[in-house]
Amino acid sequence: MGRGRSSVLAAAVAVVCAVTVLGAPGTAFASARPAPTPPASASPGASPAGSPTAPPSGSPSTPASPPADKDLEAVRAKLDKLYHDAAVATDAYNAAEEKARKQSAQIVDLARKIVKGQQRLDELKDRAGAAARAQYRTGGLPPAAQLVLSDDPQQFLDGAGRVLQGERATRDLLAELSRTQKDLKKYAQDAADRWQRLEANRKAKASAKKKIEQRIKAAEELQSTLEERQQERLERLEQEAALKAQTAWLDTGVLKEISGKASEAGREAVKYATAQIGKPYEWGAEGPKTYDCSGLTSQAWAAGGHPIPRTSQEQWKQLPHVDVKDMRPGDLIIYFDDASHVALYVGDGTIVHAPRPGRTVTVAGAGSMPILGVVRPDAG
Repeated sequence: MGRGRSSVLAAAVAVVCAVTVLGAPGTAFASARPAPTPPASASPGASPAGSPTAPPSGSPSTPASPPADKDLEAVRAKLDKLYHDAAVATDAYNAAEEKARKQSAQIVDLARKIVKGQQRLDELKDRAGAAARAQYRTGGLPPAAQLVLSDDPQQFLDGAGRVLQGERATRDLLAELSRTQKDLKKYAQDAADRWQRLEANRKAKASAKKKIEQRIKAAEELQSTLEERQQERLERLEQEAALKAQTAWLDTGVLKEISGKASEAGREAVKYATAQIGKPYEWGAEGPKTYDCSGLTSQAWAAGGHPIPRTSQEQWKQLPHVDVKDMRPGDLIIYFDDASHVALYVGDGTIVHAPRPGRTVTVAGAGSMPILGVVRPDAG
């Protein structure tokens, strides 16, 4: 094997090995904040209630003593903000992970094309070398010159045909050599471009992961300062806020307008999602043991035979929108102005979703969080 072929094969193997390392799945996540106190109007597209400024990067210092009971509402609002920030960072992580996965596959495909192209180039060079050696054996005269020197008419006619065939073959050989060399150059450039994008996404993933871990750690440290009775009271505050929001949403009479029936694919998605109830939330997880919010909805619709984007923000951007009054079981409800949370509507004003770290997949009221809008994976 020639030096050129060896170097390309080695480079291709190196690319494949590097891509395998960079493309290896890691832990991930996408969370939603606990249900905030709803605005006066619980209409779709409402913004969450104002929340305190996010803490600086890194872990906040743990208070020396638990907060007073009267401050628990402020604690709830701060936790709400921390988990929301983690949710946004999770969507960024999941998006970078999805892009990296596709880019890794593209680089591997290009590496295979480079190896195959180099093998073809070597074959073409061997053929060209064989033709040159054959001409040397005939004294270095080209076929046309040998033909002119022939005294045999039949040999002349036969030779003329072979000369024409040889000339065409030579032109074809040279043209294929040129095309193969151009293809190899293009594949190499494409691989370099994909590698740069993969590296950029690796950095984006690392940055998002750091932010996620910081926010979750800050929330856990804040909760750890609470006494047991305060933690119970905090949980009741969260439930009361969710119930208040759901009641306000139902009081609009919207549920009377919602009468859509699930499609066959939607029923399968609902069946899958409800079967996951009780499984823990984990950021970046797509099952089967743990899920984040968009991991649950994307897997539910994969089970329904309609693959959808991985993140809640991309589900909102790419899937067809429908009015809340027209939604049916299986549709996805997107929450908060930044589309940082998603749930699967199961009917009767309820959803199944993976709420946030420390929680499990559960049933909740569809109006318990501010609704941005509704999308339908199998529209049409």
